[in-house]
Amino acid sequence: MDLKVEGVNVEEGLGWGNSLEVPSVQEIAKNVSEFVPEKYLQEQNDRPIVSVLSHDEISELPVIDFSLLVNGDEDELNKLDYACKEWGFLQIINHGVAEDVIRNMKAATASFFDLPVDEKNKYTMGDGLEGYGHAFVVSEEQKLDWGDLMFFITRPEEQRNMKKWPITLPGFEEAVEDYSTGMLRVTEELMAKLSLLLGMEEKGLEKQHVLMRQSIRMNYYPPCPKPELVLGASPHSDGGSITLLLQSDDVVGLQIKNKGGWIPIKPIPNAFVINIADVLESWSNGLYKSIEHRAVANSKIARMSIATFIIPADEAEIRPVESMIQDRPRMYKDNIKYLDYLRHFFGMKSSGKVHTNFLKLESEY
Repeated sequence: MDLKVEGVNVEEGLGWGNSLEVPSVQEIAKNVSEFVPEKYLQEQNDRPIVSVLSHDEISELPVIDFSLLVNGDEDELNKLDYACKEWGFLQIINHGVAEDVIRNMKAATASFFDLPVDEKNKYTMGDGLEGYGHAFVVSEEQKLDWGDLMFFITRPEEQRNMKKWPITLPGFEEAVEDYSTGMLRVTEELMAKLSLLLGMEEKGLEKQHVLMRQSIRMNYYPPCPKPELVLGASPHSDGGSITLLLQSDDVVGLQIKNKGGWIPIKPIPNAFVINIADVLESWSNGLYKSIEHRAVANSKIARMSIATFIIPADEAEIRPVESMIQDRPRMYKDNIKYLDYLRHFFGMKSSGKVHTNFLKLESEY
């Protein structure tokens, strides 16, 4: 029996687009000792050379004590506002998600990527974007990222396509369920504070989503003999409202663009990296901006990360909220449905923030 939720046939896919099938980078890396295949060698200007910025030009990525924030601490609320305006990124600590929940989710991710490639291929994306494979591959000619991924919808539960979940892996489903529940609580609490900062009632942003959906992307970046020539993930901003990222504790891989340079984000054990995504940029009328970020490879060990994307319902309207255009000129269109934006977003190669022009008034390009 087909699963149908609010007009969506879950088993027929998300309807957001698709990505061309390319080989597993994890398998390629097992057989590469010196030379990297040409398809993965980035153009000279795109190679991951970290910009050298003076100490005065670099500020530490803001770290928010989430327990203080949710209990009404004004200093933490102001710090959140500053982080969203000036960085578009922050890290949160003391968020209340148990260490064993985080540890089990990391173990579930590792166990999936440890499967033989034939077993992983049982969950391949195929004609869609949910499952195992690669995203944003739209041309046979484009350069490819040095990484594999597993992507699936986690909430609402009715929209889960369990055919894309490796539920035969011991503990996988339970680990994802517990982690997804923790991410939901953090998201709801964070959205409430962001709503207040944008001059809305606490449930304001949640209502803007129509239905606040959650998806998880598990990333695997194998070691590369020439990490200075490849990218684990090309520069991009995220297409949802916010993203919550769990990094590896001991390997730096995430870099964000700030003041014209690429700044590596040093992991804080068990912290979450939060970033503003494209939809919230539009809803805030550009007060909070989504920021380009990328992932780099290394030559020593594999790196994994787990991104939780918060996304609106397909029919949600992506336009500035009323409180953001009362004292500020409108910078974004007011007639965009989220599904239309997603199809635009996934229909092109990751290339910075050029896709966000779809949301902006022409005068703001």
